[in-house]
Amino acid sequence: MAVKTITIDLEAYEALARRKKPGQSFSQVIKEQIGRRKTAAELLRIAAGLRLGRETLDAMDAQIKARRRSPARSARF
Repeated sequence: MAVKTITIDLEAYEALARRKKPGQSFSQVIKEQIGRRKTAAELLRIAAGLRLGRETLDAMDAQIKARRRSPARSARF
């Protein structure tokens, strides 16, 4: 595996060190914090494992629809 050396300030190092678990590398911490973006397929896979009830799913759907109608949304130009 190729490696690259980077320089970070003490504040950034301490922030990483606080998130680092025993046995975990700094590279693993960085990937965990800012890793690749999740895909819709991953979201569906995760959601399937949650076993959400119909009532919960309906409430989530209602919330999404309400946000679409919200006047707080940015204006369309």
